[in-house]
Amino acid sequence: MTKIISSPNCGNSPKMEFLKLFNIAFAKGDVAFLNENVTDDIVWNMIGDKKLEVIKAFTEELEKMQSVKASELILNQILSHGKEGAVNGVMTMENGKQYAFSDFYLFQSAKGEKLKEITSYCIKL
Repeated sequence: MTKIISSPNCGNSPKMEFLKLFNIAFAKGDVAFLNENVTDDIVWNMIGDKKLEVIKAFTEELEKMQSVKASELILNQILSHGKEGAVNGVMTMENGKQYAFSDFYLFQSAKGEKLKEITSYCIKL
């Protein structure tokens, strides 16, 4: 079971709550939830590693990542404004490795229904 630690926020932002749930789904390897909440033409740019375009490549990458599960997810900040959002924190894997991350999100629309683009920065601690 993944332990979730999240800093409190004002609690009245549906997009911030969505980004929290999206990151929890990522930590738990919930590929179905992640796929349901991105556009078919999703772009995931993992800075310094690779850039994935379209949902098929996104799904394949997520499935590869399922082999190592997170034991803890710390969400330090969750921000949103208009069509954009950001989350940063630390993920500890079951094998003991830790990663600090900062993800920037672009929603399909200001309503925040689905993610169109993700830019990820990840540093092994």
